[in-house]
Amino acid sequence: MPIDDSLPLIDHRIYTIALRKMPEFLDVFNTLAMPILRETLGNPIGLYTSLVGPQNQFVHLWAYKDLADYQERCRRRDTHPDFPAYLAASGHLIVAQETRLITQASLFYAPC
Repeated sequence: MPIDDSLPLIDHRIYTIALRKMPEFLDVFNTLAMPILRETLGNPIGLYTSLVGPQNQFVHLWAYKDLADYQERCRRRDTHPDFPAYLAASGHLIVAQETRLITQASLFYAPC
């Protein structure tokens, strides 16, 4: 997939899901979160589950123009009237969350 240089900031989010609860989490996420996230954040770069390494992890990636864009779209997500229903339905399923904001390495790469 080509890199979109207009969206160089990536929210790399990792949720660790309770043992044997991934199917329930995915159902809750797809049903309650995705409509809100698509409306407020746009379409994700990708949604993944772990196969090798740490288990029971759900990863999603979202692209942003810059930190201000990230903050504004997150504010819209967090204040969406339906977002508390997703938080309530998923709270018992999520053991841990990591959020990383990462930037394309190609922006900093200068060949010798």
